Amino acid sequence: MTPVLELRVVSRHYDDGAAAAVVALSSVSLSVSPGELVAVMGSSGSGKSTLLQLAGGLDRPSDGQVLVDGHDLADLSARALAALRRQRVGYVFQRLNLLASLTAVENVMLPLELDGIASRAARASAEAALAEAGLQGSTKRYPDDLSGGEQQRVAIARAVVGERALLLADEPTGALDTVAGEAILELLSARRDAGAAVVLVTHEPRFAGWADRVVFLRDGKIIDEAHAGRGSSTLASRP
Repeated sequence: MTPVLELRVVSRHYDDGAAAAVVALSSVSLSVSPGELVAVMGSSGSGKSTLLQLAGGLDRPSDGQVLVDGHDLADLSARALAALRRQRVGYVFQRLNLLASLTAVENVMLPLELDGIASRAARASAEAALAEAGLQGSTKRYPDDLSGGEQQRVAIARAVVGERALLLADEPTGALDTVAGEAILELLSARRDAGAAVVLVTHEPRFAGWADRVVFLRDGKIIDEAHAGRGSSTLASRP
């Protein structure tokens, strides 16, 4: 089975010329197949968010290759890369990045409309995604009128709407209580079961337990992997 996401010996370092380069990732190789949910765990500064940014084409590696849906991101023009992200990659940002001037449903509709889908069809898909995320009654409210948890649900609905082959989620349960967090994991798991590849960054072992595989990062390097499964209790003792 061809992976949806491949990182091939990827490194990312930042050098401002004034000090030694900061190494965010070092020679990381990772592949995620269709129908697989991979959790990424590690302490703050271990490289988790950098890995997601590279996987989503929001940053470019200093060395190595990143392939999404069989496309080497380095070979794509800015227009082609934007189209790939819009059509095939769903991203839940840690800071959510909702547009304050758009309602909840309009935020979710936006990537579909940018891809040329008619407004009525885009709205229907967006409303269905919001319902799936548990926000049936809040579609016309603006982000500033929503709680942090509700904003999180809007961001997740925006990430899963449409035909996304790859879902990237950076701490998607951070603003949610345990019950709401598990509901979001059920949503991501359903998309995994439907054939999407899912990468979940989390610091919570109970949420990582929903994954098929858990990758542990430290100082920008993969130091361990574990096969997991819903309800796994072995993750808390990992590095």
